[in-house]
Amino acid sequence: MALVLVVEDDPTMAEMVSYNLRRQGLEVEVAHDGPGGLQRARAKDVSLILLDVMLPRRSGLSVCEHIRKAGLITPILMLTALGQTSDKVAGLKIGADDYVTKPFGVRELLARIHALLRRVAKPAEGDVAGTVFQIGAASIDPKTFQLKRGKAVVELTAKELKLLQLFHAHPGEVLSRDRLLNEVWGYNYYGTTRTLDQVIVQLRKKLGDNGSEPKHLLTVHGVGYKLAL
Repeated sequence: MALVLVVEDDPTMAEMVSYNLRRQGLEVEVAHDGPGGLQRARAKDVSLILLDVMLPRRSGLSVCEHIRKAGLITPILMLTALGQTSDKVAGLKIGADDYVTKPFGVRELLARIHALLRRVAKPAEGDVAGTVFQIGAASIDPKTFQLKRGKAVVELTAKELKLLQLFHAHPGEVLSRDRLLNEVWGYNYYGTTRTLDQVIVQLRKKLGDNGSEPKHLLTVHGVGYKLAL
């Protein structure tokens, strides 16, 4: 049974979310502040972290950053306030896999959680789970969620890994933004293509691409992206 860690300081919100997750057959644990969430997130049995941005004693963004710096690849779904675009961008940059904006519908939240759990459990099309593959000078290991380029080793989020696997399975093929969102974020994704674009920017940096002249993940204007041959 998948275990979801809910890090939320509002007792009413935490109880509502926990109730609906348990109805889906998921196990739930709750932490009500940043330090408590960070301590519990370090446990190996956590399947997904639902993390509020505004937390006492340590912000959700700080918790997310520390989780990724510790090398943990547990999917993180951020809860952000309406209109706080900067929080969404910052969260994705430091390793969050997705976000939901408050106030949110229960169906949307559950759809995003199930999509993340499915994407982590299922290898991308055309790739064998655990098979190391190359993109340019970078070596990607799905078992460790690590990208190695020369002596540098960086951690990948679940969505970053899925995107790289998908591009690797279709070299030279133009993949539309809609297809990438459906394959990686799931058909129930309610966000915009801006989320995808932000993750691509981070992947280019990890692959060692120059921001203005990328060599690997190329933009096909008005359509999507492709992996250069």
